[in-house]
Amino acid sequence: MKYKIPLLLIYSRLVFGSLIILLSLFKPEYYRAIIIILIALGLLSDIFDGIIARRLKISTQKLRRMDSTVDQFFWLCVIVTAYLISPVFFKDNLVLIIIVLALEAVCYLLSFIKFKKEVATHAISSKIWALVLFATLIQIIATGNSVTLFYICFYLGIATRLEIISILLILKEWANDIPTVYHAVLIKKGREIKRHKLFNG
Repeated sequence: MKYKIPLLLIYSRLVFGSLIILLSLFKPEYYRAIIIILIALGLLSDIFDGIIARRLKISTQKLRRMDSTVDQFFWLCVIVTAYLISPVFFKDNLVLIIIVLALEAVCYLLSFIKFKKEVATHAISSKIWALVLFATLIQIIATGNSVTLFYICFYLGIATRLEIISILLILKEWANDIPTVYHAVLIKKGREIKRHKLFNG
């Protein structure tokens, strides 16, 4: 059963993502608080699925690819939820949001064109951005607005998407769990790289 835990954590984000969409549509009592709790649980599941899989030595390529795909679904649900709750914020910042989403799409398109597989770099910078994105979306859902935190999230999002694009361009073959561009260069040169046993094992 313990070997199914990472898989269950990954699938849980499909459930959480679907639930927050429904909550944002029907708006029951305390729906904002419930949505925030579900987003937090989704983030925790995203953090621990990989850690547990590496600790159990079952962090396969298939599992990491599935993790990346479900991550995209979950965060898309969170963004759609934030839009449904605070549409004015999204209209006021539409251009910046489109830029980040377009770069995200470029990452996936480039990976499919070059490797016929989805992105699964799991770069360290992207993990940091996920935390900032989490905080930004929570603020938007809770208050209907975000200024300073949103701009930090935007510029960090640009930087991390450009790093992923650089990693994909550098790599000769598809690989998952690439901590930084520097590590991608080492892999291209045929050298072994050191990965953190918890976050990039």
